[in-house]
Parts: sequence; C-alpha cells; structure tokens
Amino acid sequence: MIASESRLRPQQLNLGPLTVGPPVVLAPMAGITNAAFRRLCAEHGAGLYVCEMITSRGLVEGDATTLSMLVFDELESIRSVQLYGTDPGYVARATEILCAEYGVQHVDLNFGCPVPKVTRKGGGGALPWKRGLLGKILTAAVTAAAPYDVPVTMKTRKGLDDEHLTYLDAGRIAQESGCAAIALHGRTVVQAYSGQADWESIANLVEHVDIPVLGNGDIWEAADAIAMVERTGAAGVVVGRGCLGRPWLFRDLAAAFAGEPLRPALPTLGEVSSMMRRHAELLVEHLGAERGCREFRKHVAWYLKGFPAGGELRRALGLIDTLADLNQLLAQLDDSAPFPVAELGAPRGRQGSPRAKVVLPEGWLDDEDGSDWHAYEDTTETTGG
Repeated sequence: MIASESRLRPQQLNLGPLTVGPPVVLAPMAGITNAAFRRLCAEHGAGLYVCEMITSRGLVEGDATTLSMLVFDELESIRSVQLYGTDPGYVARATEILCAEYGVQHVDLNFGCPVPKVTRKGGGGALPWKRGLLGKILTAAVTAAAPYDVPVTMKTRKGLDDEHLTYLDAGRIAQESGCAAIALHGRTVVQAYSGQADWESIANLVEHVDIPVLGNGDIWEAADAIAMVERTGAAGVVVGRGCLGRPWLFRDLAAAFAGEPLRPALPTLGEVSSMMRRHAELLVEHLGAERGCREFRKHVAWYLKGFPAGGELRRALGLIDTLADLNQLLAQLDDSAPFPVAELGAPRGRQGSPRAKVVLPEGWLDDEDGSDWHAYEDTTETTGG
C-alpha cells in the first residue's frame, strides 16, 4: 500500500557501477529520443537519457534502420539503450554487441510496449506472462553484459489487464536474474496510455523486491515526481510524455530532487522559441538539413501547446524545410507571452482509450511458463511502453 508518511527524496540512483544523479530517467520514445533530443534534455539537467528502443534481431543481423538509430551525441556521459527481444539468444548477442562495439554502459529491456503489432508476437508487455521465458531472457542479457560491468534493467507494466497481473512476479524474476533495477509503468497493457497511472502498484513492487524500483506514469511536473517517490518509496522516476515540448522539465526535476522549491520559473514564449530553435539545430546537426527539419515538425504542437499562436503560423511551422524558414516564422511569435499556466499538470502526447483486449498469440494465456516458446521477432522498430 502507498505509505501515508512522506519519505526522503532520493538524491541519486545507483545502477551497478553507475551513479545517476538526480534519479531521473528519460524514457525511450520512438521517433523522439534520438541523439538530438537526448542532448537537448541533458543540457537542462543531469540524469539518464535512453536511446530509442531497438530490436535485438535487427542489431544482430545488421539491419540498416536499427544501426542508424545507434547514434550518440559526443557529450553523452552515459550511453544507454533500450533493447526489445523475445529470444534469449538474440538478446544475449545484441547485448554483447552494444557493450563491446558501441560502448553502451546501460542496457534496458522492454517488457512494457502495448502496441498490438508487438504483443501479437508475444513481445513487449505481453511477454512477462511467460515467467520462464522472461527469466531466460533476463539471465541471458545479464550474463552477456557482466564481462563489461554493464548494468541491465527492465521496464514493464502492471500486467495484461486487471485479471492478468504480472508485475510482482516480474520484479521477483528480475531480482533473481541479476537485474540492477526494474521500472514499472503503473498501467496495464490494455490501458495503453489512457486513464490514470496506478502508483499503488509501484509502492507494492517496492515492498516486494530488494532491487531499486523506478516509477513511471503521470509525471507531468517536477512536483509529480516528488509526490511519486514520497508516496511509493521508488528509487527514482522515468519520464516520458511529460517532457514532450518541454525539455526544461529536467531542469525542474534536478532542482526538485535537490530539495529546492517546487515552484520553478516558467519560460516565456520567447524562451520556448529559443529552445525550439536549439532543438531544430541539433536535429539538423545529427540528421542533416532535410531530415532534421522534417523530424522537428512533429514537435511544434507540443512546444506551442496553450501559447497564443495563430493557426496559420502553427501550420507553417509544421511544414518547415530549412532552419531559415524556422527562424523567419519564430520571429512572428510574441516573445513576451507568458507560459500558459492552465497547461501545468495536463497530460501530453498520446492518451486515447483503453483497448477492448490485448492482442496476443493464439493460446498465449494457456501457459504461464513459456520456457520452450519461440516467437517470430521481426526488425520493426516501435514505441516503448
């Protein structure tokens, strides 16, 4: 149960030989957490910034799309990658490649993705139902990473739905397999990103295991992160959608975990405009002018959410082709416009509605072990959970 008394704020997170301070992790998000965005977030506050999720099979077989995602900014102090896989052999080999060839210092395994094209193959949030298979995959990754002294963690959800919860078993298996920590998104797979995150499940997992537990779900402001760790005893937090269009959230989080007041200064539209420009410049630097500007377009609505900006200007910003176009359009914004306080604490990014059911392989629920189950794993990249 959630503790009634407040707990001390953790100052840092220990993952094997790694010390992460403050205890804040940027969740991997497909098409978002590339090297440019990770650099932008890191410029606002210390923490751990995870690369977009990649597939183990894609890495082992040298898939061009997968390899193109393994790009790190020169200032990234800790290289962190989230890996997806359903086969222990592929996961072990991929982990070894990350450690030996890419200098990765932290590997996170995704067992939380709710996307149907992943769960229908038994991957992501579906896999923890197969307790035996989960143990084999985690053990394989931990064993492969051990010679490089690289910590392995896992990310999961509460379960498939409220009738098929798996998170307590997953925590036990993670601990027995030698994982350095487990992150729990307080939603089920069937919820996807809808509804409210269940922080009580995070508190339950904290009481159930001895390894660090990271809480994920509904952290929209720094105050939410502090409330989560104080109410659940989590060792740190994982932040996803809350930072979309708001890289300065990591500045606020660093200050909050340092014990500073939870009333940070809010940026004006002019300051947000400068961050937009910086983000676009980093994308162009890492991806080239054409692709960088194209990738930036998706961020415009998040940055300008709640600010006064006409529909025509918003549409034009969502179609930029060059940095010159961006600068010309940003100059039309009212730099003095204050931050829209009504947006504080409001959900960002995907929400949607709960799914009717989780899409699973035929007969998936008949066996909770799955030690001999062999899934078909393709090289399609998808979103984290």
